[in-house]
Amino acid sequence: MDVIQNLIAGPLPGDDDLATAVALASLVHSELEEFGTAAQNQRLNGDQIATTQRALRATLARHGIHLNLPWRDFGGFRSYWINRGAAGSGGWQARRDILGKFFGPVFAELDRLEDAAFASAVAEGVSPASGTGWPAVDAALDDVKVRFRSAVTSADYQDVGRRCVAVMEALSGTVYDPAKHLRDGETEPPVAKTHMRITRYVEDTLAGAGNVEVRALVRKAAELAEAVKHRPGGTRRDAGIAADSVTLLANILRRIATD
Repeated sequence: MDVIQNLIAGPLPGDDDLATAVALASLVHSELEEFGTAAQNQRLNGDQIATTQRALRATLARHGIHLNLPWRDFGGFRSYWINRGAAGSGGWQARRDILGKFFGPVFAELDRLEDAAFASAVAEGVSPASGTGWPAVDAALDDVKVRFRSAVTSADYQDVGRRCVAVMEALSGTVYDPAKHLRDGETEPPVAKTHMRITRYVEDTLAGAGNVEVRALVRKAAELAEAVKHRPGGTRRDAGIAADSVTLLANILRRIATD
């Protein structure tokens, strides 16, 4: 209930707010349906269903869905169905129909938004492996995917950019080995200097004119992630391109390392 209460004020840090909206809608619908059918097996009490309905209304509104239930709690729902002739033991189907009128359009719109989110998901590598096999890199990539799916505002898209930079830093810390890549007289650059470290790794591993395009891609991916991180008024397209770029880069570097 503490989590549900916090959802009234806004999305939770790092949460997939769309998935939360789906879960809340299912919870509220099932609790009301259970109350309207048997009135004995629901998990929430009157105050809790009132709070959960408020959280659902706020969460749905963040995704452009409006749900205005004309009751506050279980008691209000009972009064509503009685006033509409759905009382008595035989009225359970009428009470379900009442819920369907309010929740049917909500579930349909949530399905549409989920389909759109899946369709615009971050690119995946072609390798059959589930990840790069580098724990820090895979964790950072998963973080980008989760955040991108729930992003809805410019600030969210900038946050996707920051997480793309975190992927770059995880790659920097993974592929750069000062014993192999540090030149005489140089000082090891910090992990945050992702451009320097990853570029040096690629220069040493893929030397020669034949790999100039790959080396250029590394530089551009780092620049793009940084640009989205600092760009005001960022869009979903910007964030998606940055996320796709670092995902591509991670898989390319892993393929280089494997070879």
